[in-house]
Amino acid sequence: MLQKLRGKSEFTVAVTLKQEQLNSGVFLSIHRAEQRYLELESSGQKSEVRLHFQTKGQQTHTEIFPYTLADNQWHKVSVAISASHVTLYVDCNRIYERVVAVPLMDIPEDASFWIGQRNSAHGLFKGVMQDVQILVMPQGYITQCPDLNRTCPTCNDFHGLVQKIMELQDILAKTSSKLLLAEERMNGLDNCYCERTCSVKGVTYREDQAWTDGCKNCTCTNGTVQCETIVCPPLECPDGSVPAYVAGECCKKCQPMCLFTGQELVEGDKRAVHHPTGLCLLYECRGRTMHKVQNSDECPELKCPEAEQLTVSDRCCKVCRGHDFCAEGNTCMEHSDCVNLDAGASCSCKEGFRSLRPDNAYCEDIDECAEGKHYCRENTMCVNTPGSFMCICHTGYIRIDDYSCTEHDECVSGQHNCDENALCFNTVGGHSCSCKPGYTGNGTICKALCDGLCLNGGSCVSPNTCVCTQGFTGQRCETDIDECSEGFVECDSHATCVNLPGWYHCECRDGYHDNGMFTANGESCEDIDECKVGRSTCANDTICFNLDGGYDCRCPHGHNCTGDCIHDNKVKHNGQIWVLDNDRCSVCSCQMGQVMCRRMVCDCENPTVDLFCCPECDPRLSSQCLHQNGLLTYASGDTWTENCQQCQCLQGEVDCWPLSCPPADCDFTLVPEGECCARCVSDPCQAHSVRNDITKTCEDEHGITRFSGSSWLKHGTECTLCQCKNGHICCSVDPMCL
Repeated sequence: MLQKLRGKSEFTVAVTLKQEQLNSGVFLSIHRAEQRYLELESSGQKSEVRLHFQTKGQQTHTEIFPYTLADNQWHKVSVAISASHVTLYVDCNRIYERVVAVPLMDIPEDASFWIGQRNSAHGLFKGVMQDVQILVMPQGYITQCPDLNRTCPTCNDFHGLVQKIMELQDILAKTSSKLLLAEERMNGLDNCYCERTCSVKGVTYREDQAWTDGCKNCTCTNGTVQCETIVCPPLECPDGSVPAYVAGECCKKCQPMCLFTGQELVEGDKRAVHHPTGLCLLYECRGRTMHKVQNSDECPELKCPEAEQLTVSDRCCKVCRGHDFCAEGNTCMEHSDCVNLDAGASCSCKEGFRSLRPDNAYCEDIDECAEGKHYCRENTMCVNTPGSFMCICHTGYIRIDDYSCTEHDECVSGQHNCDENALCFNTVGGHSCSCKPGYTGNGTICKALCDGLCLNGGSCVSPNTCVCTQGFTGQRCETDIDECSEGFVECDSHATCVNLPGWYHCECRDGYHDNGMFTANGESCEDIDECKVGRSTCANDTICFNLDGGYDCRCPHGHNCTGDCIHDNKVKHNGQIWVLDNDRCSVCSCQMGQVMCRRMVCDCENPTVDLFCCPECDPRLSSQCLHQNGLLTYASGDTWTENCQQCQCLQGEVDCWPLSCPPADCDFTLVPEGECCARCVSDPCQAHSVRNDITKTCEDEHGITRFSGSSWLKHGTECTLCQCKNGHICCSVDPMCL
């Protein structure tokens, strides 16, 4: 059922019932913890039907329909919701139609679904219920009452049409934005094909392209260079040639061989022959034959002693010890250093590299970490680097030297994420947090814990310390401040101060009414001419005479008047006393043409006292009530405030109704945090609620007209949501989107 209802804006709740008199019970409730997503209840004490539901912004709205269902009679009841249109049907008669904020059926998976009660302890329905249905369809009340008209389109149909128009506007704006962006990109792009490439030593290689890098075969794969060491094949050389390294080659090649004075030389090798006459002949091996390439009998003068002069086999002239053969050219490749020896140049692998050829011309990196040739100690992790390695500290440790790390005490250094009201405990490789006594939470977030909780919207700021919202006081914010009796308020003479839970207001006295120019102190209260508007109770034999704040029933001169009263179109005799039909707790009397009514005086010593009107006289334990938090007990007649509702315990049953709030006659209203009543604000972007005027539209950045109440994503962003509020554009970043 919840799955069918989730996300829907058109449905009907229908039930057939017989409810006991004075019972306040729930027909159906869908909630999670304190969040009520949908609830229908009937209050016999207040003679009300209440519909609770969630609106946008997770605000709970309560719609009240004054009607008595708790009369111990059978009734067919259905509440039809169609977008912003709510209709109450009782016994197939349309009783109320209201326009409300659109219900948001964003019901979570773990929501609770109760019938006949709110939970195991509250909202218990007393009586008989049958045929409880949630009909997710247009005009679902037809199932209960087939003869009702169902030809007209529903409000949800119209609302859906408006939503589709807004969606089309949004699609148009997004499409325009994407088209503009595409045009900009197309204007700046040439016809090209993009692919992933690899860059090595300033050379760019295409995808799947292969090349040789020294003694390795490399390939560009998905933009990453992958190399493998070349494996040299076995080499068998024919007669007259021998295996030998060739410049630029990783593996040996067969080279022609020359025999010279008993030595085997390969192509390119040189040898010098010195004659006693001082003549020197230089020969080079070419095509298996030694060819003379130089004939020299003169050499440059050397700047070193005779003892430091050396004869080299491949040149005619002597050189000084320490001669820089490397500068004259060498075959050492990357990662290999050229080293000068007495007889010539030689290659040596750099530190951290190993040879790929016997002559050390080609070298590769040694992975010290994989081969266990590192010095990293415990609490570290070895990471290989070209020619070396690094020792990285494990999480929760800090460095001592290049190879060692020690435990890091985040609690001492202050580098922890514990709440200011939590204790930090150092652990191996990290730390843990635990809330201090008087606080609760996971350690990273700790909230103060107050004994018995803070009531009436109060906040627990430290152990057993509540900060109360405006209008309440006490250790647990349990006491309402009576602004009227404590002299905080000075109402106009035509008004009287009325204290309410958490606030107050100046209410016009009997005989006065507000002239429509609402003022906080009651200055807008003006006299009601009861005689003119027909609100007097004077009998026909008297004349009504208006007074300031009242009226008088005067007998014409020479007449003998009875002093009777007219009440509810019935004659009440002078001096007669009666109880109101619709309010058993009010007593009225007729006094010389005027009806005077007052609340019943409670005499708890009287054994016949009406406990409904005088709940404070009920001493029975069975008449006590349990607070919503399950920690407090109230006596019959006690009242309290909970979640912006005024609650009363009456003969063991809890009945709650929305707090009465002063009117906020303005376009933009805001409910401040911790408060229950809306206040007027001048800045529409601060407002929680807007009295939308469809004639006040907005124009977005694309020049598209937006209706008040519509929203869209700002051009070029993914998380900035804009909304039209009566001609004003308000934009904000959604933190859940970032």
